[in-house]
Amino acid sequence: MIPLKDDNPTSGRPTVTYFLIGVCVVIFFMQLGSESYRTGQLFYSYGLIPSVLMGHDQLPMDLYAVPAYMTIFSSMFMHGGWMHLIGNMWYMKIFADNIEDNLGSRNFIIFYILCGIGAAMAQVLMDTHSQVPMVGASGAIGGVLGAYLINHPNARVLVLIPYIIITIIKIRALYVLGFWFILQFISSGGGVAYAAHIGGFVSGMVLILFFNKKVRRKTKVIKGPWS
Repeated sequence: MIPLKDDNPTSGRPTVTYFLIGVCVVIFFMQLGSESYRTGQLFYSYGLIPSVLMGHDQLPMDLYAVPAYMTIFSSMFMHGGWMHLIGNMWYMKIFADNIEDNLGSRNFIIFYILCGIGAAMAQVLMDTHSQVPMVGASGAIGGVLGAYLINHPNARVLVLIPYIIITIIKIRALYVLGFWFILQFISSGGGVAYAAHIGGFVSGMVLILFFNKKVRRKTKVIKGPWS
């Protein structure tokens, strides 16, 4: 089930969404131009390595670039290859604009980063001794999907179903995102950080409740004697 677009207009231009997509694309091209990307060293320098973050291991000096805690953030904007980048940015383009519209640009970028942190820590806690570097915006975007499920479960999403005969239908976001979430549990292997996807999604579902309240308090109309 591949989402193509949603039928859920926004009231403004999703500036932060476009900015985050642009940052990820620019950083990916910078990766391509790096010799350490071809050798894989770049991922050890800027990717999130659970064992290093938790203090079980230490990077050799020739791989050390930033403090371990900073890799929680640097890893969010890196990608392992073209399909990794395109898949993440495609989901970001479809679903993030509405969450930015709900929260406002400033709140949205805070929400996005917090979801990324939640996703990263979920992956770390799955195996604190893992020496495999994690990169990608998937966890933070998972948070966006979780928020979309809460705020827009009945929005219609046009999806492509490539099964025997290719079919394009429009269904509720509840089913599209519910299917994506379940898929993270039944999928395994391939070097994909499924725990980060799940952690990000759950973080988004929880955090959006608090951000929604914050936005409602901010926009609440106070009635006075002039009303």
